[in-house]
Amino acid sequence: MIDNSSIEALKNSIDIVDVIGNFIELRKAGANYKANCPFHGEKTASFVVSPAKQIYHCFGCGVGGDSIKFVMELEKLSYPEAIEKLASMHNFSLTYTKGSSDYTDAKRLLEAIGQWYIKNLNQNHTAVEYLLIRGINQSSIERFEIGYVPSGQKVMEFLNSSLLPLPQALEAGIIAKSENAQGYYARLVERITFPIYSPSGSIVGFGGRTITNHPAKYINSPQTKLFNKSRLLYGYHLAKDSIYKNKKIIICEGYLDVVMFHQAGFTEAVASMGTALTSEHLPMLRKGEPKVILAYDGDKAGVLAALKASQMLSIAGFDGGVVLFPDGQDPADLIAKGQSESVAKLLREAKPLIPFVLEKIVEQYDLHDPRAKEAGFGAVKEFIDRLSPIIKDAYIPTASTLLGLSPSFFGTKVEVDMAKENVTQNKDDVAQLSILKTLIEKPTLIDNVLSVVDVDMFGNYAGLFSIILNGDSDNPSLVGLSLDDSFEIMSEDELNNVLRNFIIKHYDMKLKKVASSKDISFEKKSYLIRKIRTDIIPRLKKGELVSFDPTI
Repeated sequence: MIDNSSIEALKNSIDIVDVIGNFIELRKAGANYKANCPFHGEKTASFVVSPAKQIYHCFGCGVGGDSIKFVMELEKLSYPEAIEKLASMHNFSLTYTKGSSDYTDAKRLLEAIGQWYIKNLNQNHTAVEYLLIRGINQSSIERFEIGYVPSGQKVMEFLNSSLLPLPQALEAGIIAKSENAQGYYARLVERITFPIYSPSGSIVGFGGRTITNHPAKYINSPQTKLFNKSRLLYGYHLAKDSIYKNKKIIICEGYLDVVMFHQAGFTEAVASMGTALTSEHLPMLRKGEPKVILAYDGDKAGVLAALKASQMLSIAGFDGGVVLFPDGQDPADLIAKGQSESVAKLLREAKPLIPFVLEKIVEQYDLHDPRAKEAGFGAVKEFIDRLSPIIKDAYIPTASTLLGLSPSFFGTKVEVDMAKENVTQNKDDVAQLSILKTLIEKPTLIDNVLSVVDVDMFGNYAGLFSIILNGDSDNPSLVGLSLDDSFEIMSEDELNNVLRNFIIKHYDMKLKKVASSKDISFEKKSYLIRKIRTDIIPRLKKGELVSFDPTI
């Protein structure tokens, strides 16, 4: 079992924005963050994360909780599994009252075999020579912990001699089961190895580059509990400080490109691992709000990858640009030839994302052919319609110029005011909900409020007031109100002012009801009207909070 004090230490060391931001794309919204809810389909963001309260809540489907609850629900894990997943993600060492866990064992095994790979590198002349020819110096080899994996037999011998359990090695992705399920074999054989780390610096897998002309030039670890290549970027753990500081991230195509970029001083470089940039990478790219530079090879595959990535990034609201390296060369080649300044110039002159996309789309069509031109217009409009209204408006002239069409083809200009959300609450709703939100955050004021109002005075919100009085702090309605930035948390003086106005309106309505009522005697009606009109309301207007009288 996991020690309770260890769980509490983990909770205190993680931030919910960082946790949830590893799974979905969050955007700042006032004091909180918003996103489209991952638990139900929606087009308007109603999923709110509060860094101050360390909780999340969806105003659409009502789900909510803390970091652990989020990981449990999203990954379909038990409570202990979610704790271990979070600990692994944040390089946190849990303590156990008895035994250990699959996550701990897998991490320990990856660290051990990674050190063994490093030791093997200097014993293989071919591997070292390859790295030197590619221009990688000893400092970079050490910084990126580059290693070498020998034969499969050597791997199995190392695991057995080091008493590293084979089931854990299988779980960590180091070995795989034979087809007949009678034995195991090593996944990486005779390859230069590149350890892959989580953003927090915890080893999760390896990439391997063949030096024996194997048809598969690069191989990555398989999908495991620790390793998901669609949510990882190679080198990010080393690059993140520079990314946050310089507000820039360089995304390239391979391990060697990242190593050489860093070696030349471009320490914001990272790479996707044998896969295209996907929407699952966006949460990581959003951190620090950097400008995204795509640094890809200029061949056909590189251009296509750059186009797809640029479209996705533009639609997601990222700023950045594209660099396509000329003459079939990649960044590593240019840097190895001593052309770092040329690389720097190319990065400075990166083509902005949206113009790049528009140009590449238009290039695919023969604009001299009316039908092809019509198809090209359709493709451009489909892309540009997915941009935010203001950005779309700004790039309509560019799109129309490239196509040789009038801007009117793209519709009328966007009115900014039409993009604003309508406020549905009236002033009375805002006042009442602000009172209730203040009581959630400052429960010591509840007795003061109860002395001057009754629960029923809150009308449609009486049930919400009752929940507050019952102290049900985990109720989804309270969590939702607590996270709603539409309503303020007031000081005691502000609360008293709002309460006084709220009570005055209550007694104004009471006067009208009493005056029109046929069920109250003349004497009683006269007393109530006189009491409210000449005593209660004047005192309230002078600034006094009048105690609630249930007989009135």
